[in-house]
Amino acid sequence: RRLLETAKMRHQREDERTLLFIDEIHHFNKSQQDILLPYVEDGSVVLIGATTHNPFFFVNSPLTSRSQVFELEPLSEDDILTLLRRALDDAAGLGPSGRVHADEEALCHLARVCDGDARRALNALEVAALTTPPSGDDGSIRIDVSVAADSIQKKALVYDRDEDGHYDTISAFIKSVRGSDPHAAVYWLAKMLVGGEDPRFIVRRLIILASEDIGNADPRGLLMAVSALQAVDFIGMPEARITLSQVTTYLACAPKSNAAYLAIDKAMDDVRHGRTLPVPKPLRGTGYGGAKRLGHTGYKYAHDHEGHFVDQEYIPTDAVYYEPVSVGYEDVMAQRMARWSLQRKPANDKTATAPQSQPSPPISKGTNA
Repeated sequence: RRLLETAKMRHQREDERTLLFIDEIHHFNKSQQDILLPYVEDGSVVLIGATTHNPFFFVNSPLTSRSQVFELEPLSEDDILTLLRRALDDAAGLGPSGRVHADEEALCHLARVCDGDARRALNALEVAALTTPPSGDDGSIRIDVSVAADSIQKKALVYDRDEDGHYDTISAFIKSVRGSDPHAAVYWLAKMLVGGEDPRFIVRRLIILASEDIGNADPRGLLMAVSALQAVDFIGMPEARITLSQVTTYLACAPKSNAAYLAIDKAMDDVRHGRTLPVPKPLRGTGYGGAKRLGHTGYKYAHDHEGHFVDQEYIPTDAVYYEPVSVGYEDVMAQRMARWSLQRKPANDKTATAPQSQPSPPISKGTNA
């Protein structure tokens, strides 16, 4: 508060603004962040806040709405290599005495394993230089790849289980499965497992995907995903990683359709915003004595008719909700729906034309749909 008031007086008296840098601004609670707002608004301070967390979650929306938000990405391996070479040559680093030399392979290893964190790479290089005994007549220090590996030890995986790393990685995982890339999907799966992600969370998302993105194009996908949940609960980690990999690769390679997903959303939207349709009388319940007197008659039992199908009104509308695609087993369903549509009266015809593709073999016979 003292700093902010001083900045305000300086702004009023000298028409000079104060640059205020707050590191790890997410540690400020809501009330503390609210204190900054009027001084930012009147121009007393130019606020620069740094945080390792997502500012849209950890910084008040009034502050973020008045700010430019920049996301700092990890440095590339080439950038890290440049910094490491500079540290070996620059007087501010380990040079320019020429006593410390590093093999190119060692530098590449540090640049790769540090995950874009320059500070971690430079710290590892310094540890290597300080812990490696001199060799040769000139007393120089030689850092090879084994020394570099010992200096950086196990890589610190950038994965948090409740913030951006968590949500970004599961997003990449699901989008890779949906995009039919089993290689990418397994990589993101591995990152989550190594980072300590709850395997049940992963399976839960796979079960959703099996219905949302595969659906009836391969009905076995949902069975596989649900079975994976049982397997994960039964055997646990680390063996459950094998089951997760099997299901992930199966779903990634399965034919895709979101027709069932689109159908229920369209139907629910009609229910919410349209006129509520009455149940046709032949379909209403008849389990009580007065049903006939109410006109609940005329139901046609499908199994009494050829092909176990009978033309009958099941909903008083011509709306089309489920539109199967000609992919996988859903192609078989599309062909059936087309045949049934031709058997219905024109007034009830909900499908204009029959699909032209040939029906796929029934999935129950173990064929590749």
